[in-house]
Amino acid sequence: MTWEWVTLGEILLRQSNKKVVQQGWSPKCHTYPAGEGRWGVLKTTAIQPGRFEPTHNKELPGSLVPRPQIEVQPGDLLITCAGPRSRCGVPALVRSTPKNLMMSGKMYRLRPNQRIDSRFLELYLLSDEAQTRIDEMKTGISDSGLNLTHGRFVELPVPLPPLEEQRRILAILEDQLSRLDAADKYLADGERHIQAWRATVIDEVLWRGNPPMRPIRELLREGMRNGRSDRAVKGQERGTRTLTLTAVTQNSFTDEFTKETVTPPSVADGLWLEPGDIFVQRANTPELVGTSARYEGDRKWAIFPDLLIRLRPDETRIRGEYLVAALRSERTHRQLRAKAKGLAGSMPKIDQRAVAETCVPCPELGSQIEAVIALNEIADAASALSRDVRAQRRRSAALRRSLLAAAFSGRLTGSSSEMSVVEGRIEA
Repeated sequence: MTWEWVTLGEILLRQSNKKVVQQGWSPKCHTYPAGEGRWGVLKTTAIQPGRFEPTHNKELPGSLVPRPQIEVQPGDLLITCAGPRSRCGVPALVRSTPKNLMMSGKMYRLRPNQRIDSRFLELYLLSDEAQTRIDEMKTGISDSGLNLTHGRFVELPVPLPPLEEQRRILAILEDQLSRLDAADKYLADGERHIQAWRATVIDEVLWRGNPPMRPIRELLREGMRNGRSDRAVKGQERGTRTLTLTAVTQNSFTDEFTKETVTPPSVADGLWLEPGDIFVQRANTPELVGTSARYEGDRKWAIFPDLLIRLRPDETRIRGEYLVAALRSERTHRQLRAKAKGLAGSMPKIDQRAVAETCVPCPELGSQIEAVIALNEIADAASALSRDVRAQRRRSAALRRSLLAAAFSGRLTGSSSEMSVVEGRIEA
C-alpha cells in the first residue's frame, strides 16, 4: 500500500473560526480550578506529551462571558504554542474531558479529517522526526519564551498511509507503548519508594537515642540575614553574580543557577557566599518553602537573593553538615512548612523568627559526626538506586523513540524479530 506525504493543513478540518487551527483565550482567571458547573481555562500543563490533564485549569471569573466556541471536546488534538522550548509544541489527544473547559491562548486545537486517525497523528507529532521539525519552526529571542505560529505549523510534513495501514500500525504501537507505560509507572513508583525510604532512615538516624532539641537561634555564630534581589543586567552591563532560588531547591550551586544583577559592590559586600553557609528558602510553593541547602564552594563566588535566609552555624555546638541534614529532614521541613503564611493565591512565606524558633536535634558533637557518616552512606545508597532507575527510564524513552521512528518510516510490522532488532539497537 502506498504512503504519501502531505502537509498538516491538508488533513485538518476547518473549525468555527474558518481556519484549520484554532487558538484559545487567556483572560485573567482565578488561581484555583473551576468548580462544578463553572467555566475554566486550561493551563498549558494540562497538555503533557500524549496525555491530557483536565484538572490543570483556572476558573473563569463570573464577570467574564465564556466562549463556547473554544470549549474542548473529546477528539480534539491540542498542542502548546507558547512557552519555554521544552513546553512549546507538546501534543495531546483529548480522549475524554469534563464540560466547560476552554483552551488558553497558549494552545492550538486541531481536528483531523477522515483521511487520518487522530491517534496516528498524535503519535506522529510525538515522534523525534516531527518534534525536530516543530522545534525548527519556533520563534523567539530566548529559549525561555518561544512561539509556534500556526502559519508555519500547518506546513509540517506528515506521513499518510492508507487508513487501514494506519490502524494496523496503531494496534502494534499501542500494544508496545502500553507495556512501556506500565514499565514507566513501575519505575516511577520505585523512585518514590527510594525517596520515602531515604526520608524514613534519615529521620531514624537524626532522632536516634532521643537527642535533646534546641532552637536554631541558639546554634548560630551570628544573626540570620536575608539576601537581596535586584534586576538582571541588560546588554553590555556588568553585574554581580547572584544565586537563583533553584540553587537551593536543587541543592546544586553551579553557574546554571545564577544570574547577573545590578547589585552594587558596596551592597554586595555583606552578601557573598562563604563555605559552610546554610540557606533556607523563605518563600516558594507550599511544598518547597523552607527547603534548605549548604554551600561548600569558593568564597565570594556569588551573593544570595532576598528569598533566601542565610544561617551560619556555631561549629562548637553543631556541625554544619548535621544542621543542614536536620533542616532537610521531613520532620523539620514539615515544621517550617506549617509556619508558612500567605494570602490565597500568593507564595507562602516564612520569616527569620519562624526559622529561629524551629527546634532541631542536637546531640553531643561526637554523635553528630557519627550521624553525618551514616547519613552520607544512606545518601550514597539512595543515589546508586536512583541512578539505576533513571538508566532504565532512559532506556524506556529511547525504546519509545525507536518504535515511533520505525512506525512512521513504514518499518513496523509487529513481528517478534523486528521488536528484538529495535530493542537491540537500544542495548547498543
